[in-house]
This record gives sequence, structure tokens and C-alpha cells, in this order.
Amino acid sequence: MKTIIQRVSSASVSIDGNIHGRIDHGLLILICAQPQDTEAEADRLLNKLLKLRIFSDDAGKMNRSVQDVNGGLLIVSQFTLAADVWSGNRPGFSGAAEPKHAEKLYDYFIASARNAHPVVETGVFGADMKISLINDGPVTIPIEL
Repeated sequence: MKTIIQRVSSASVSIDGNIHGRIDHGLLILICAQPQDTEAEADRLLNKLLKLRIFSDDAGKMNRSVQDVNGGLLIVSQFTLAADVWSGNRPGFSGAAEPKHAEKLYDYFIASARNAHPVVETGVFGADMKISLINDGPVTIPIEL
């Protein structure tokens, strides 16, 4: 799975002008399933994200996790993370999982996140979404498992 996470002061996702999900401080998680991904990769990714120490402690060091700071998760599917731009000028997306497989993993990831963490908001798989965020730091980290 390919993921971009951003530590945010706030973030929201809107669909057709209506806010669908919103968090205060926490993580914006842009996630892309790849053809070979399974629920095991989704589990590993969620475990990593919940424990990743990228929030500041009292000394200003990145030493706290999203769980430690009671932050929210805003999870948004984004197949364009699998873009291949090396040949030509139009990106190819053959590195992304087929929609049926990707949606199944996205739904599984969300359900698992909701079981493990108290504040989980989402986008809608396959929807045209607008994301607003205030990146805190800025801290933006790509993760591929």
C-alpha cells in the first residue's frame, strides 16, 4: 500500500460542496491500494500509523503518536499515488489495484481503524473530493509497505 500522511492542525474532505469528514489535529492519510496488497498489509500500515511518533513532546521533539495526542484520522482513498510518470507526459495508473479490490481494502482499513482509534473520519471511495488542510510543521511522510 502506498500512503502519504500529513500531520495536520485540521483537515476536512468535501463532496459536492458538503463536508463529509473533518478532524482537528491528527493525521490526514491518503491511501492507495496496489494489486498485490492484502488485509495483512492494511493491518501493518494501520499499526505503523497509530504508533508513528511524529507529534511533538514537551521538549519539542517528535516523540508522540497520534494515539498519544488523541488526534484524529482523516482517511481518503487516492489511486493517483500509484501514478507512473516516467514515460511520456500523461501519468499511467496500472500500479493501482483494480477498483473492486481497492475499495474492499479501503473499507477494511477504515473498519480496522475505527476499531482501534476513537476519531476516524473518511472520504468516499471513488468520489470527486476536495481536501482542505493545515499541514502542521509541515510534516509530510510517504510510506510504502
